[in-house]
Amino acid sequence: MQQTQLTAQTLVTDKPWSIRLADSTMQRHTPLSVRWHYEYGFMLRALDQVWRKTGDERYRRYIHKVIDQFVDAQGNIRSYHVNEYNLDQINPGRLLFSLYHASGNERYKKAIYLLREQLQGQPRTNEGGFWHKQIYPYQMWLDGIYMASPFYAEFAKTFEELSGFDDVARQIVIITKHARDPRTGLLYHGWDESKQQRWANPETGCSPHFWGRAVGWFVMGIVDVLDHLPPDHPQKSDIIAILQNTLDALAHVQDGASGLWYQVLDQGNRPKNYLEASGSCMFVYAIAKAVRLGYITGKYMDVAQRGYDGVIRRLIQINTLGRVNLEGTCGGAGLGGIPYRDGSYEYYVGEKIVTNDLKGIAAFILAAVEMESNAVAASDS
Repeated sequence: MQQTQLTAQTLVTDKPWSIRLADSTMQRHTPLSVRWHYEYGFMLRALDQVWRKTGDERYRRYIHKVIDQFVDAQGNIRSYHVNEYNLDQINPGRLLFSLYHASGNERYKKAIYLLREQLQGQPRTNEGGFWHKQIYPYQMWLDGIYMASPFYAEFAKTFEELSGFDDVARQIVIITKHARDPRTGLLYHGWDESKQQRWANPETGCSPHFWGRAVGWFVMGIVDVLDHLPPDHPQKSDIIAILQNTLDALAHVQDGASGLWYQVLDQGNRPKNYLEASGSCMFVYAIAKAVRLGYITGKYMDVAQRGYDGVIRRLIQINTLGRVNLEGTCGGAGLGGIPYRDGSYEYYVGEKIVTNDLKGIAAFILAAVEMESNAVAASDS
């Protein structure tokens, strides 16, 4: 029997949205159902932030159960293969740091070093930018900044690999140099150094459009990298400027009526374009965190608040069991591959739209944690 869907305002509770959606997610995904995959890593990262906010051990135990299914006593990671050289597979490794710091267990450290080994051998562009995957030669995607750079920066900080900070900064600078559109300030989804892909502009090597979630991965990656980059690093101010410029560009394409952002960011209400959940939540997270840490001015909280309110008003539903549903997430989008993804407008708006997709769920939880933290700070001031 189909469950009745209620609006976010129908059921009143004093629990914050971060906890409500985190609990709903753990009910839907048991630890045994989780894979070593960037989507689940993203979800676990969101639960980790709820744990840090609340101190509720349920979230820590859940994360522990998941990770311990994959990491053995020698630090091997089940189902992970270094020689695939896939940046997406680095992302779940971020959870290893908190487990290692809390327990001192060497197997977590060994697993961290295993992932670092991948980055050591990751194929690169001529300027030193990571290929997104070995199967996508000469290509950098915005997604890769989130998938690998925060892990890499935390590794450099934890194990005092100072040269790692330079490499992390290099990744952000290179993709910005090639993918940023000088007119709008937005970044294209991907860049092909060889300019051989059918989706690549023959002059610039860039893909044709500004995909919301790709830019979301990019700005989230930067604000998380900045958690670890040393205050005196010579490129820190450059990285902050890149973040500021990108968030400013995003503020200019925010939909005025809903507060959300479109799947194809600069195409507004062009036919079949739609207000997309994951990208909108990622932008709220990045903006709110950047305000909290002083990277951008407080005036941008109005942008974040309109986006956050828009998600709750338009995309959150609650079933009769009290579980929170998030509608309107693009199920997946990429470039190249089989069948071939050409990066056209029609391609992006034609991908499946999913309810409770983990990429949207995790982004909303992270956004909610930041917005709730900002609200508490404002009430205390």
